[in-house]
Amino acid sequence: MPSISRPLRKLGFLTIGLFDEADPRRGHESTLEIIELGERLGFDSAWLRHRHLQYGISSPVAVLAAASQRTSRIELGTAVIPLGWENPLRLAEDLATVDLLSGGRVNPGVSVGPPMHYEQVRDALYPDTADAEDFSYERVRRLLDFVRGKSATDFSGVEGFEVFSDRVQPHSPGLGRRLWYGGGSLGSARWAGEHGMNFLVSSVVKAEGAEEPHDFAEIQLSHIRAFRAAHPDGEDARVSQGLVVIPTDSASPEQRAKYEEYAAKRTPRTASPQGPARLMFAPDIVGTSAEIAERLHAHAAFREVDEVAFALPFTFEHEDYVQILTDMATKLGPALGWRPGA
Repeated sequence: MPSISRPLRKLGFLTIGLFDEADPRRGHESTLEIIELGERLGFDSAWLRHRHLQYGISSPVAVLAAASQRTSRIELGTAVIPLGWENPLRLAEDLATVDLLSGGRVNPGVSVGPPMHYEQVRDALYPDTADAEDFSYERVRRLLDFVRGKSATDFSGVEGFEVFSDRVQPHSPGLGRRLWYGGGSLGSARWAGEHGMNFLVSSVVKAEGAEEPHDFAEIQLSHIRAFRAAHPDGEDARVSQGLVVIPTDSASPEQRAKYEEYAAKRTPRTASPQGPARLMFAPDIVGTSAEIAERLHAHAAFREVDEVAFALPFTFEHEDYVQILTDMATKLGPALGWRPGA
């Protein structure tokens, strides 16, 4: 097994796109400006989180459509769309449309499971079918089939003046190879590999097995290896790691203090598995790019990936994200062996 880190090939970032309820347009505009900045700095990808009934991006596909018209090179992803809120056929249409508008740059990441707070939203979301909805991997399989061009109906041809297709239109041929599964368990890792998807590993994993203490990096590493063992591409199967990483090289003293306080408040949850699902959270990494690079090179899972989508903290200001992204691209990325895109 590899004992040293692979040179970082793709550098990406992930944002939640928070906004003020009193001025939601400004928050969405800030997200688009951050994506534009990412492209100028040479980042390979920009990813959007997904939030429903909260003050974050609820429609990442729509935001990516706007971003596709304001950028020309950077890949545009979702990390992740919870499919429990979606109709796979309709989502396949939207994703293909935006992928074509972007010139083939969309990387949709998805996950499954019941919607968050399902008992409170079920009547609004599925008033007639709440008890019949299937939130299993079958929902992902349906999306995969529709995006990859399998039939959605047994009818096609001409009816009057209208022409009908038996598969989702438009069809974007390369999109099926750019679908990602966001998983935090061995079962998800294996399923994603068996179905030829790419794999997003994040700062949250499920502590599986009875051994204590649990080590986050080793758990994440086991998921990466299980995914690649199940994937037709083996060791070449794409994995992107997402951790909260905050370089401070050009930060002001006030920014550094804010970043350190943010990380300190979130550190206690990283000590042991949390809640009934026994979730393990990765510590946020704050420091100079040299310090962060040293910690990442010692991270067992990081050593086996060559793509990352570093998560921006939820609650910072626009100017903070500008500083963090600039340091990532000009200091941290090169320290990890990365070179900016053309």
